Amino acid sequence: MIKVRKPTEEEIKTVKIKDFPKVDRPREKIEKYGPEKLSEAELLAILLRTGTRGINVVELSKKILKKFNDGKISDASFKDLKNTFGLGAAKATEIMACFELGRRMLKGKKTSILLSPKDVWERMADLRSRKKENFVVFYLDSRSQEIKREIISIGTLNESLVHPREVFEPAIKNNAASIIISHNHPSGNVEPSEADINITKKLVNAGKILDIRIIDHVIVADGKWTSIKEFC
Repeated sequence: MIKVRKPTEEEIKTVKIKDFPKVDRPREKIEKYGPEKLSEAELLAILLRTGTRGINVVELSKKILKKFNDGKISDASFKDLKNTFGLGAAKATEIMACFELGRRMLKGKKTSILLSPKDVWERMADLRSRKKENFVVFYLDSRSQEIKREIISIGTLNESLVHPREVFEPAIKNNAASIIISHNHPSGNVEPSEADINITKKLVNAGKILDIRIIDHVIVADGKWTSIKEFC
């Protein structure tokens, strides 16, 4: 019986990215699965592109992140980066430019965290008193932070008006981990109708197939709200 020798840890560190299985290459992974599925080291490796002598780019990225622990790499100076494991001026400026761009893009933006029916009620302030029912979906990331809010339909709810395809297509497109659905009751009565409960059950079952959890369905009106989760 032929024994296959496992490569040592040092040998693994020197393996070039082009020799990795395609499924493990950072660029291929981000194309297929999106940036959320990559580790911080893999994301940094895409920025750096190449490693240094004797160490591949992913292992280099791990060493850099370990040195600048607690996310301090985002505030590292040019001098600190340039002199880290032979990065050099070009890679140092690319890292600095990436984090500065991120700061500018996020400046002034607030990220909502939706955890309770009251949070949803507050985010529905512009729709609570509408004369027609507005069916809304909040798409959330893995930390329950709002990615986007989208009005799916306007009018009295029924199963033909609210189809799982319209609800979950944006969830897949935006890599949502979970969703919260909500709609207003123009009558002011937030008691769920039979149609409300049936639609919720239908969407919950569709979400299980897609592995996208429906956290809640909240009915809102001026001054009050109801969670359908209690009725399902």
